[in-house]
Amino acid sequence: MSTNERARNNAMAGDRSQEPEMQVSGDAPAELTAVVDELLNSLSARFASVSSEIFSKMDEMSRRLDSLEANLQVNSTNQGK
Repeated sequence: MSTNERARNNAMAGDRSQEPEMQVSGDAPAELTAVVDELLNSLSARFASVSSEIFSKMDEMSRRLDSLEANLQVNSTNQGK
């Protein structure tokens, strides 16, 4: 039997003898909670930053559109004279 066939058979049989064993400490859930909390805080801060940037760009775009509309109205009024 080839090495690949043995590996496939071991995987199908659920043999985990070649997988490294993981050491789980007693405070692993607390560490995981801390990491997840940090990740969520980071994502929340990033989301707030991106949202702020989007709203800022939308406000600027609104001001520019208002200016363009006003200029078009002035031009159309001037052409009507």
